[in-house]
Amino acid sequence: MKIIFFDIDGTLLDHDKRLPDSARQAIQTLKEKGHEVAIATGRAPFMFADLREELDIQTFVSYNGQYVVLKGEVIYNNPLNKGSLQSLTDMAVANNHPIVYMDHEDMKANVPHHDYIFESINTLKIEKFPTHDPNYFKEREIYQALLFCLEQEEEFYEREFKHFDFIRWHPLSVDVLPAGGSKAKGIEKITEKLGFGKEDVFAFGDGLNDVEMLKTVSNSIAMGNAHDMAKKAAKYITKSVDEDGILHGLRMVRLLD
Repeated sequence: MKIIFFDIDGTLLDHDKRLPDSARQAIQTLKEKGHEVAIATGRAPFMFADLREELDIQTFVSYNGQYVVLKGEVIYNNPLNKGSLQSLTDMAVANNHPIVYMDHEDMKANVPHHDYIFESINTLKIEKFPTHDPNYFKEREIYQALLFCLEQEEEFYEREFKHFDFIRWHPLSVDVLPAGGSKAKGIEKITEKLGFGKEDVFAFGDGLNDVEMLKTVSNSIAMGNAHDMAKKAAKYITKSVDEDGILHGLRMVRLLD
């Protein structure tokens, strides 16, 4: 038995945020063969509840490794440091860069409206949109924040905030994570708990937030549409998401034989 982790955006879902029929059927075949299927994403749990239901998946790494669930039970969480998050907020406000705070249930913006938030989150094609609550992070565990700034403005924050990692997911936005947090660490929590050896772990991904996962997992597969750094990190490269890349990749590593 093997365990296979799938990223969502650009991996399971195509650029129109649709799940190809070939991917859906391939995942069903994996389950019928007795393999474990899991998700590893930068998204919040509430951003892919429908997908989990559609594919009947109860095990996932969310928030790039900061909130990990095994068969419906939370087994690991790693929130952002509140003091550092307050400092980041103060700096971002001074620079007119909005922030969205995200816990396991919801997301709230520190400003009522900003074009950067609207434009970037719209690309996810999700029903939920952040509402305004600048104090949301003060009363809750925040697992990821979204900082909205241009690429050339990101370096300043990277230099000033060593407690955080900044990973760009959109031209207007970066994920803010605890330093050293990654999908790879979340995957490790699950595989250790289930007793999988390294040779029995597989992962598919395409983005910058997948690089650590693709480097770490023994059997890693980058999508044909993946970022160049993701392709360099992976052991294999499959076809693009819209060219039945999941199906092709699973056949490549002989999991559907």
